[in-house]
Amino acid sequence: MDYSKMARKLREKIARFSGELSKGLPKTAARFVQEMVYGIQASQSVVLTKVGRTLEEPVSIKKVEERLSRQLLRKGLGTKIQKKLLTMGAALVGKDTLLILDPSDIRKKYAKKMQYLATVHDGSEHELGNGYWTCNVVAAEVGDSKIVPLVGRLYSADAPEFVSENHEILTVMDMVAVAVKKRGIWVIDRGGDRKNLIHPMLQRGYRFLIRLIGNRDLIWSNKAMLVEEIVKDTPLPYAETVVKMDDGKEKVYHLEFGYRNVQFPGRKETLGLVVVRGFGVEPMMLLTTEPLRRSRKVLWRLVRAYLRRWAIEETLRYVKQSYELEDVRVLNYRSLQNIMPLVCAAAYFAAVLLDPESKLKVIAGYVLKAAKRLFGIPDFHYYSIADGLTSIFMRHPGRIVRPLPQVTVQRSLFPSSP
Repeated sequence: MDYSKMARKLREKIARFSGELSKGLPKTAARFVQEMVYGIQASQSVVLTKVGRTLEEPVSIKKVEERLSRQLLRKGLGTKIQKKLLTMGAALVGKDTLLILDPSDIRKKYAKKMQYLATVHDGSEHELGNGYWTCNVVAAEVGDSKIVPLVGRLYSADAPEFVSENHEILTVMDMVAVAVKKRGIWVIDRGGDRKNLIHPMLQRGYRFLIRLIGNRDLIWSNKAMLVEEIVKDTPLPYAETVVKMDDGKEKVYHLEFGYRNVQFPGRKETLGLVVVRGFGVEPMMLLTTEPLRRSRKVLWRLVRAYLRRWAIEETLRYVKQSYELEDVRVLNYRSLQNIMPLVCAAAYFAAVLLDPESKLKVIAGYVLKAAKRLFGIPDFHYYSIADGLTSIFMRHPGRIVRPLPQVTVQRSLFPSSP
């Protein structure tokens, strides 16, 4: 396989994709978007010195980094890129596509001078520290391993414009809902079951599937009760077996599941409470707007929809680690916010825009790299695509240039006279 030729063709694809993302931007900004999408993917990093080295510029890396830093400060840049990317991704969202919302954080353990550093909860180390919050949205289908990154947004609780976490989440949801014309089902983890999110979602007519914690109140049989009390009296007539990968090992779970129709306090809509036992000591409780009935197929589809979220969480963790998001070194808050849509765009290119043939070739390139690893190959196929792209670009570096505009030849509707 000619990887040199493939690297060139991949750079051309990134250039065309970046051209679409940057339509309407000034020439210098459009060039910057192209360089960042390519550089983030080629270096698997948001560190500007690493991105700069992939660009093969005939000037010092210091000058390249300074130029990238200036462009990253451009006002409104991230918003415009995010809007374009969301428009592209929205075309792939169908009526029942899962819209998986993932609030996360970027921990800056040793940072002191970054603008608006705030207190975050580090989920991996289970402790408080300095950093920023992020809100990500990925589209996916039940029973399909493909993903469509839609939104990457960063914010600080100490920024002057910050209102609340609920406000940030709803802002992202409203932005996506407009783009997808309210298609899709929102899938949200525990914490999404708070009143200040569920009431607005119901008012807006959003469909959702949210994991509950046991001490929330719901209305059942015209009485307000703790969810954990309702669960005790919920029949679980259906059973399934699933296999989940934990730390590279297969683990078998035997599940039982059933449902109750309930209401949320202060609302009149009938909601569904899906109860699943078998993942641990405590049952898994899912609140949904989807109409439920005594049907294994209907209930199991919702259980599978939530399980799909687990796989997406793994992918989002990989994106954060692989692109070295927590190693980001820009000090300005606007620059930090502008970086997130660019990372989302790099992930979108790897996950969505490569055709099946290109993906196979890229994975083949990745296998050459993975064979040298001590700890094996990550489970999810997106890992191998992203790693394969980096491996190919590193072995066959080159400058990325803007594609030439396509010339449209106007053909006459009538034959020439003899």
